[in-house]
Amino acid sequence: MSPIRTTLRRAGLVAALTTTGVLAAAGAAFAHVTVHPETYAKGATDGVLTFRVPNEEDTASTTKVQVFLPTDHPVLGVLVTPQEGWTAQVTTTKLKTPVKTDDGTITEAVSEITWTGGRIRHGQYQDFNVAFGQLPDNTDQLSFKTLQTYSDGNVVRWIEEEKKGAEEPENPAPVLTLTAEDAETGSDGTSDSASGSAPSSSSSSSSAPAAAADSTSSSDSTARGLGIAGLVVGVLGLAAAGYALARGRGARSE
Repeated sequence: MSPIRTTLRRAGLVAALTTTGVLAAAGAAFAHVTVHPETYAKGATDGVLTFRVPNEEDTASTTKVQVFLPTDHPVLGVLVTPQEGWTAQVTTTKLKTPVKTDDGTITEAVSEITWTGGRIRHGQYQDFNVAFGQLPDNTDQLSFKTLQTYSDGNVVRWIEEEKKGAEEPENPAPVLTLTAEDAETGSDGTSDSASGSAPSSSSSSSSAPAAAADSTSSSDSTARGLGIAGLVVGVLGLAAAGYALARGRGARSE
């Protein structure tokens, strides 16, 4: 085989492998259980959190989802949106430190929500909407540890917390970042960049696909960015191959 053909094959292989890696990374990120929007203002009131649960198994369906709410920084006034095909069980816990509000002192808060009865099949995801009355104002983030149970008995534990400067854990817990309220914060507590991701109360009772369409902007942006990166790498590989081809022709003409 000529040196030119060898160079072309190598350049094409590098571009293909790099693009495959980019797409695989995008798929892995999408497979995580996440919470939307990703940010809210500290102490925000009357909002909605959407827990997105994708199915990552090829031969099994998701049949049970358990979301654990923090009680050291409790979310107050939790209400679960009815989800067709699913039954929600809400567990409350007595707080070690009661929370004082304008409406009085709160001594109990929701600590767990469990959805059962439905199925999330391969290649599908489900959005579970949870309304809240008030978010805490004394912490920078909330971690919602989640257990995802499959029809074959396998349980995926989305409970690992990400640490600064370290690689993303294999099974990260959904995390909501709480920011200081400023002029750019909407009346519902979401920032301008995140307000489009939070489903409104009027759409909470819609079907899962409709609710999903309202909160996919951040995932789509990430996927587009990764796709563009893959295309750039492919173009660079072809450019390198063309340069090698031109150089080889020049050497033969001499």
